[in-house]
Amino acid sequence: MTEYNQREAGGPHPEKLLWFARKRAGDFPFYKGVPVALTGPQWLIVLTGVVLGFAALIVPFELYQNAIGGFIPAILFFGIPLLALAFVAGRHWRAIFRRLVFSDVFWMVGVAALNLVVALAIFYIVRTVFSMNANPVGDLLGSASGAERVLFYLKTIPQLFGEEVVSILPFLAILWWCHQRLGMSRTASIACAWLGAAIFFGALHLPTYGWNFVQCFIVIGSARAVLLIGYIATKNIWVSTGSHILFDWLVFTVIVTLTGTALATP
Repeated sequence: MTEYNQREAGGPHPEKLLWFARKRAGDFPFYKGVPVALTGPQWLIVLTGVVLGFAALIVPFELYQNAIGGFIPAILFFGIPLLALAFVAGRHWRAIFRRLVFSDVFWMVGVAALNLVVALAIFYIVRTVFSMNANPVGDLLGSASGAERVLFYLKTIPQLFGEEVVSILPFLAILWWCHQRLGMSRTASIACAWLGAAIFFGALHLPTYGWNFVQCFIVIGSARAVLLIGYIATKNIWVSTGSHILFDWLVFTVIVTLTGTALATP
């Protein structure tokens, strides 16, 4: 996958950009017909691809149960939605990708750090009032061998990229709907798309966390909202993906470290 030309993806918008947005990144693709106009039915195809990609990730096919087969659902997770986007947008599907520049590294680290602070704060606040369910990854990593942990980390790369795909495509769809169909301002449309994508992402985690609505929509949804800052600021899915990988790998490493410490304690 290659970066997309900024001129084709949309230049700077006449309205004032969000204060943290990088102006040279230009505007969001598709929602104003640049680089190509998508209709309502075409957006429905894209969102159907998002749902099918998620279904491919969670359906427990026997083929997924070995080490190599475990990569298949992670690849289908992002592959199906991107194929759906390519089907309706042609070569312009690449508009969600941009060339990485040096400053993107700072965005990745900064957003990951901000997400860590926000996620921990919200988690501890919510936990004082509501019950929280443990992430099953903790048990998985705690009992895994060194090789299995390495394989797990590698498999999370395509899966976390997939989580960005199934967040950003709904974000763009909601942005288009609010701006073009509802006639909302650009700023209001971005705010609604930001909130809508966070809610959608939280809903995807309901089966993982035992249908704990508070945990998924408040804790997970808030983390998703922070991670979206990377894409909103740079219009580059690689940036939000990098932030997501940094954040999750840090959390996984803490889990592995704490698990190892607990096992070593007499």
